[in-house]
Amino acid sequence: MAARFEQFVALRYLRGAQGREEGRRFLRFVTYVAVGGVAVGVAALLLALSVVRGFSREIEQKIIGFGAHVQVESIADAPIRGATALREAMAEMPEVTHAAPVALEFALLRRSETNIDGVGLWGAEALPPYLAEHLVAGEGSFAPDAQRRPGLVIGRELARIFGVTVGDHVTAFSMRNASDRGARSRFPNVKQFYVSGIYETSFANFDELYVFTDLETARRLFDYAPDEVTRLDLTVRDLSEVDAVAERINERWGYPIMARTIYEVYHSYFAWVNLQESIIPLVIGVIIIVAAFNIVATLLMLILEKTREVGVLISLGASGAALRRMFLWLGLMIGGVGLILGEGLALGLALLQMRYGIIPLPQEAYYMKTAPIALNGFDFLLVGALALALCAAAAYIPARVASRIEPIQAIRFR
Repeated sequence: MAARFEQFVALRYLRGAQGREEGRRFLRFVTYVAVGGVAVGVAALLLALSVVRGFSREIEQKIIGFGAHVQVESIADAPIRGATALREAMAEMPEVTHAAPVALEFALLRRSETNIDGVGLWGAEALPPYLAEHLVAGEGSFAPDAQRRPGLVIGRELARIFGVTVGDHVTAFSMRNASDRGARSRFPNVKQFYVSGIYETSFANFDELYVFTDLETARRLFDYAPDEVTRLDLTVRDLSEVDAVAERINERWGYPIMARTIYEVYHSYFAWVNLQESIIPLVIGVIIIVAAFNIVATLLMLILEKTREVGVLISLGASGAALRRMFLWLGLMIGGVGLILGEGLALGLALLQMRYGIIPLPQEAYYMKTAPIALNGFDFLLVGALALALCAAAAYIPARVASRIEPIQAIRFR
């Protein structure tokens, strides 16, 4: 019964926050500011966490889309020999779901006499699934055309630079091992391709660099033997197992075989994401702390305005503990209303961004056109719990002040 009384009075104070006639509007305004401070802090923190998680997910998907979870290559800067047997052995590892051979070397790509650029020509059995999902023109097929030219899938930005579209032909030159071919050393290997597809991942560093064709064509262009590859790309069942898989491969096969996780190969990109994950929530979290101080100020002002009423409650038998609980409930109610508004605002803005992409980003700096969002229910629960805990802590000092009011002096207070 006592708890219901304390909650009832706290709710009346929250809904009818007004002081003496000359200051009632100001006190109501301050209460709204306290609620709004919690709401803005919660919304800002949740949106920051969602954006950072979105960045992490998008960057991870893009990088893994180009290179699998674990890359196995030769530390001797030479192709891996006996690739078929090695691939079969690694595919039998229980954590590995797929092992794909890759022939990847530098090549010159020419559209015309004045339009030449260096690319990473990537030979694969099939276009990686992630890139197949991000085709913006043509198909992800390497099948030859009527002139027996193999298909080449290139990035949209590279296609723009070359001024090519689906169906146009380009020429690739490879100087690999040219010095070992004697009198032919000044003549590179040459192969004509037609553009079969164009992909776009908004990852400019990759979209401008990598072009894809079938594995056998790349082997011939690079003077690889039939059973040689540049590396093997392994896909594992669970990303948390990549370190253990790489370590087992290094221990089992040893020199010159070397296995590296995608996080080691592209350490700089993931370090950039981790920096955001560690700093942004800390900075935005200060907003909630400021909101907690607003609650302290609001409750102290409310106690000052309600001093006579508090004195009457004490004279009617309300204990100091009951008054403490009453103002703690008031602080929690302010925090609770702010929390509900803040989480609703964050969820609404996040869904709008996911659907319409209302916040654009410079693609060359962030590797994507709009701010990514990844909603996580745990974030909403954790932020809610922390916000309520801070609000309760903020309400403790005013609650202590209220519990020590002398009833006679409070009733005579003006």
